[in-house]
Amino acid sequence: MQGIWEHAQAAIDTIRTRWPGTPRVGLILGTGLGGLSEQIETEATIPYHEIPHFPTSTAPGHAGRLVCGTLRGVPIVAMEGRLHYYEGYTLQQVTFPVRVMRALGAELLIATNAAGGINPQLDLADLVLIEDHINLMPDNPLRGVNDDRLGPRWPDLAEPYTKSVMAVARKSALEMGIHLHKGVFVAVPGPNLETRAEYRMLKQFGADVVGMSTVPEVLVAVHGGMQVLAFSVVTDLCLPDHLEPVEVPKILANADIGGKKLARLIPEVVARWAAEA
Repeated sequence: MQGIWEHAQAAIDTIRTRWPGTPRVGLILGTGLGGLSEQIETEATIPYHEIPHFPTSTAPGHAGRLVCGTLRGVPIVAMEGRLHYYEGYTLQQVTFPVRVMRALGAELLIATNAAGGINPQLDLADLVLIEDHINLMPDNPLRGVNDDRLGPRWPDLAEPYTKSVMAVARKSALEMGIHLHKGVFVAVPGPNLETRAEYRMLKQFGADVVGMSTVPEVLVAVHGGMQVLAFSVVTDLCLPDHLEPVEVPKILANADIGGKKLARLIPEVVARWAAEA
């Protein structure tokens, strides 16, 4: 992890020239979920390529810019589009924006993603509150000589997703009439989708949803001492006996439907969390 601290400071210096705020929340908007950023009272929008050491997002549905401002009066920085291991970046590059969010002052990371539904009780565009994960990524963003300025050598994962914040999300969803499943997310490297046999294996492992992101960012957030909340939108069904070829336009359409529900829920969660924190 050599140089990450220094690179984060360089990124912060650039961001500070455009936005002097101190965020309380860092938000990662996954595939097709960028619409939530429209609710942010934007004070600055910074393309990733203008921030030192920020990789550029190449995935469909990812705008690739940092949105700074407030959401329901709470200072926030939002990644409008995330980075992925399958794009060719190292996991330290993928998670660098979370390092920057934390260094800016963010206390809570909220991550969203588009995911395949392994649990047969899930349907397209359903929302899943991630309560635990299985990490099948071939690397770890914390690998290497630890920099104690970033976090401890051996961060504990007894509670990677903060129970008190999950309780706020569940209560908010219930009161808003939004059906919110809870489940286990499994992270795979991608970019190919899984075979029938692999879906059967992942189900036996205990996974409810599968995707190609989120877990590396969660590891770095926990390493940095942040609270964490994460949601999946089910964009395709991964049922081995009824598997159909995936079409990107359909994934984006389902992400948009689920994203509209998240766009209602997340601002309420942010406001309630900030009031109780």
